[in-house]
Amino acid sequence: MVDENNNGFLKRADEHIALANEQMNDTTTQGDVSASFMYAAARFNAWMAATSFENAEDMTKEKDKIVEYFLGQYELALKEHIDFHVQNYTFGEK
Repeated sequence: MVDENNNGFLKRADEHIALANEQMNDTTTQGDVSASFMYAAARFNAWMAATSFENAEDMTKEKDKIVEYFLGQYELALKEHIDFHVQNYTFGEK
């Protein structure tokens, strides 16, 4: 993961989350917003990866490594945040 104290990391993450929260309403569910959020992250990350290659052939050769990197980073973050919610569970509790 990126150093969370470096260069506004948490502030940017919080801004993305705030936008996602604003998008939920009577007709747009958490699942709808989550799907759009994940799609946008994948789209941005693919673009970002593409900018580091000279040509499509070189990118194709590294495709599996690119996917492995981003999936690994997502898995680390997801597990961290699931653990947080398990340890601090308040949803649905009375």
